[in-house]
Amino acid sequence: MSGKRLILIMGDQLSRDMSSLKDARKTKDVILMGELWDEATSVKHHKKKIILVLSAMRHFAEELKQDGWRVDYQKLDDRQAARSFTDLVKKTVKKHKPDTLIITGPSERRVRKEVERWKKELSVNVEIRPDDRFVASHEEFESWAEGRKQLRMEYFYREMRKKTGILMEGDKPAGGDWNYDKENRKPASADLFMPSPKQFKPDDITIDVINLVKEKFGDHFGDAEPFHFAVTRKHALKALDHFIREALPRFGDFQDAMLTGERFLYHSVLSAYINIGLLNPIEVCERAEDAYRSGDAPINAVEGFIRQIIGWREYIRGMYWRGGDDYVRQNFFENTRKLPDFYWSGETDMTCIREAVTQTREDAYAHHIQRLMVTGLFAMLAGINPYDVHEWYLIVYFDAFEWVEAPNVIGMSQYADGGELGSKPYAASGAYINRMSDYCKNCRYAVSKKTEEDACPFNTLYWDFLARNEAKLKGNPRLGQMYRTWAKMEKGTKLSYRARARAILEKLDAGERV
Repeated sequence: MSGKRLILIMGDQLSRDMSSLKDARKTKDVILMGELWDEATSVKHHKKKIILVLSAMRHFAEELKQDGWRVDYQKLDDRQAARSFTDLVKKTVKKHKPDTLIITGPSERRVRKEVERWKKELSVNVEIRPDDRFVASHEEFESWAEGRKQLRMEYFYREMRKKTGILMEGDKPAGGDWNYDKENRKPASADLFMPSPKQFKPDDITIDVINLVKEKFGDHFGDAEPFHFAVTRKHALKALDHFIREALPRFGDFQDAMLTGERFLYHSVLSAYINIGLLNPIEVCERAEDAYRSGDAPINAVEGFIRQIIGWREYIRGMYWRGGDDYVRQNFFENTRKLPDFYWSGETDMTCIREAVTQTREDAYAHHIQRLMVTGLFAMLAGINPYDVHEWYLIVYFDAFEWVEAPNVIGMSQYADGGELGSKPYAASGAYINRMSDYCKNCRYAVSKKTEEDACPFNTLYWDFLARNEAKLKGNPRLGQMYRTWAKMEKGTKLSYRARARAILEKLDAGERV
């Protein structure tokens, strides 16, 4: 510990509790942070996502400087700014001549490979430390997964509950059940009180970043303004407080609901703050648990929320690293259709997709049911290339980092991994969207119709999806009833479904409005 050390902090590592900072010394070590063109353009990220990360980085760097740390910070528009992590590190090592470069392991495969090359390329010792913001290490997840025929989240989630002690009564789950999802499927109605997530007025640092992004990334998807996200830990904690107090009590009941014009309902919108380090996932879960223990929020809401964090989030990370380099290229259904233009423009007669895409463009956000059961569902039913769907999700959402986005899209949404992650495809007709939303009431298409020209496209595409993938899916026990229903249909009905689906798909291929 006697030599000088350079500590690299990446844009999703904005926490004083990072393993790279655990034994850092203010007087001797240098903290390196850099805004990099290659990272901002690895895909053409939503403008608001770039603003969030860059502004949060600048605020974090200023906080460290004010606390007495030596911070070497590169802005994107600095003269002779490095474009990549490798260029940045090489330049800074030459400048400060440290004995050791320390970094917490990157969250994405692409960056991890770049960092691991430094051990040979740099003239300093490179120490890659584990990211202990997660409950399960990579080794722990692999140990859990080893020898299992099916890697289902529910069983892993129970292990995380036991390890953390969150929502536990000794060795038993609080409330008596591990999972209250069956109570969390109520449709919402417009007369409910809908609390908006906590918003924050941009300060001078954020305004500078907004102007930078509008200038440098004007051709990227999405609106830059208005921008109201938290970019500091102080504000992220206020957003957490607001959610716990105002929205958590009813989050469980309506977490799967969708309403026209209501973009957030009772959702926390905290995922990006957790993913970039402004909030610690355990502290978020403990705050939710405190609300249950004090009687301020019911068990179904608190358990459902906590499951998303120490259950699903941890499980998804494990599956990402287990999946290998080719995971995002899996294509179980061999789908090749290109992504329709309305995923960017929102110009479609399908109200559900128009609502989801419009708010995604404006807010860089849509909640999990809109992602899974609207945009994701349509893409799978229509046979869109799953890699293109994956890339779209990575681009458009402010909380999308590949480690969390790719398994959710490739595995859960598109079933492109053939069931490694999910036990069945999340296939549904328009009836599901009608049950969980009010979108169908004001749609040009009729959800009650099946094969007519104005029938909901989800209805015909659903049966066409099952028919064209019957050889791959008929043996799935969770789809047995659907295939029995299909088998009982009259031949003419089947032909009508498939003919109408073919007409819709031909319009997609021709770039016509659907």
